[in-house]
Amino acid sequence: MLNAEMLETLFTKARTYNGWQDRPVDDAQLHHIYELMKWGPTSANCSPMRTVFVRTPEAQQKLLGCLFSGNLEKTRSAPVTAILGMDMAFHEKLPELFPHADARSWFTSNQKLTHSTAFRNASLQAGYFMLAVRAVGLDCGAMSGFDADKVDAAFFEGSTIRTNLLCNLG
Repeated sequence: MLNAEMLETLFTKARTYNGWQDRPVDDAQLHHIYELMKWGPTSANCSPMRTVFVRTPEAQQKLLGCLFSGNLEKTRSAPVTAILGMDMAFHEKLPELFPHADARSWFTSNQKLTHSTAFRNASLQAGYFMLAVRAVGLDCGAMSGFDADKVDAAFFEGSTIRTNLLCNLG
């Protein structure tokens, strides 16, 4: 059982943050977040979430052009913004991730199932991601106020990844 302080960190005192201290988030923290969240269960171990960490001024400028006005300042001041995407070709990895069944074939000719599975499980992984962010001592603020097509064009052009949500970290 987790102690009360741990539960507060993860749940009862966790909030969506909109303001950030001027303190960097280092690579070790980002790797730790990934290493924690990747183990969360998904259906058939499909793990469709893909993450881009926006940290450079150039990448941040590209992202700011995709946001609705209410998200501009909080994203501009965040040390890192994570683009949490979903790989619409996640099923290509299923022979490795779920080897005891031919799970890949469930999705190869069913676009509706592929989309709903990717969306559902990437959203689930986004929840694990935010818990991992809190567990490593950072705050986060998830966002939906953006143009997903613009984010896809700016960051995922030519790939099978589509944007699910954004999350500021600091």
